[in-house]
Amino acid sequence: MYLTIKETAAYLSIDESIVRTYVLQGKIRAIYDGENYLINKEQFTTYFEQVEKYRKVIQAYLDEPIPEDIDVKDED
Repeated sequence: MYLTIKETAAYLSIDESIVRTYVLQGKIRAIYDGENYLINKEQFTTYFEQVEKYRKVIQAYLDEPIPEDIDVKDED
């Protein structure tokens, strides 16, 4: 499914000028049909899946308990 710059900005919840800048810089792939830039929505789906996967890995790391240090116990 292809989106216009305006639709992409709404989908990503960012300003249209940022999306336009990213398209012109090549950071977002787009097709120019002579009148509008058309952006494939799937490129963001893959990105969001990768971000979600990375977020889960980080959360699992943060949830891991800190191991007890053997030098902490005093044996007096």
